[in-house]
Amino acid sequence: MLIRRTTRSRRRFAAVLSATALGVGLLAGCGSDSSDSADKASDSTSTAAAGAFPVTVEHAFGSTTIKKAPQRVVSVGYTDDQTILAFGIKPVGMVDQYPNPAGQTPDINTQWPWVKDKWGDTKPEVIMKNGDSGPNFEKIAALRPDLIIAVYSEVDQAAYDKLSKIAPTVGRTKTEKEPFSAPWQDNALHIAKALGKAEEGEKMVADIQGKLDTAKKAHPAFANQTAVALSWYENSVAPFTSTDVRGRLVTGIGFKYQTEIDKIADGSFYTKLSPERIDLIDVDHIFVINDKADTDALKKFKLFANLDAVKKGNVSYLLDSEGPAVGAAISQGTLLSMPYAIDELVKSAE
Repeated sequence: MLIRRTTRSRRRFAAVLSATALGVGLLAGCGSDSSDSADKASDSTSTAAAGAFPVTVEHAFGSTTIKKAPQRVVSVGYTDDQTILAFGIKPVGMVDQYPNPAGQTPDINTQWPWVKDKWGDTKPEVIMKNGDSGPNFEKIAALRPDLIIAVYSEVDQAAYDKLSKIAPTVGRTKTEKEPFSAPWQDNALHIAKALGKAEEGEKMVADIQGKLDTAKKAHPAFANQTAVALSWYENSVAPFTSTDVRGRLVTGIGFKYQTEIDKIADGSFYTKLSPERIDLIDVDHIFVINDKADTDALKKFKLFANLDAVKKGNVSYLLDSEGPAVGAAISQGTLLSMPYAIDELVKSAE
């Protein structure tokens, strides 16, 4: 399975768990206006952002001023490429959040139903793979970016300093205490501002929030049920926290969340449960995000099979990167994937 989301912490859970910790620490730093010398090639695969410039964005490492509409944007966050795409800009470099099957082209990360049309025939350079210890700075520099987005990322001060020497770099939101814990809305608006698309970003976020509110209103029974989202990872039940994008989506459509998981996760976006703590997922509804092999393994785990929710059939099994890739849409939680994710999540719980 993939516990996606990032890297060092088993690389974002592998893919759905795939985003865990690049591990590069965090300090309050200075802003980055550097690299105005980046050569904007006329054959750039990126479309110029429209909007009011210059714009200054405050973030976890200080503040960054973007002097003019970027032409060549590199995405260092695991899902930042999708948010950038939502505004009509094709990143010239991106992270492979989900490992691409050997020998398969084009890259699976450009082929999800919610991004395929946006990418078209464009093939961005992969500047980091899920599981790498950090981005490939040489590759990034070779792409001559005029803006680097590292929001849904565990980039720390040291990595930020290196990136900001290449081009103006926007780190994760200033208020985000732990990587991957910021609300999806905050990340979207943060990136929108950097691209000079603040108003457009606000409208997109409002539209998605409206979709969540509609789903919640149409299913009042969800409000009386406690739910949890989890994966089977390294032979363990691995639930996501309420602050993880998967947890936020579950509560977004109306469910209460099993917040006891947050307490034992100790700041991470997920935790692996010991057999003695399986009681934490003994809730009204369980959302399982895994591809088939891991789902089959989970179903054979007796402690899981004996849960009331499982016996009653109150489990939504959502394929991650296989088939309709509902799990990937939920795990990514971007402006592009959210509408699809909301529809499929609600459908699975009805």
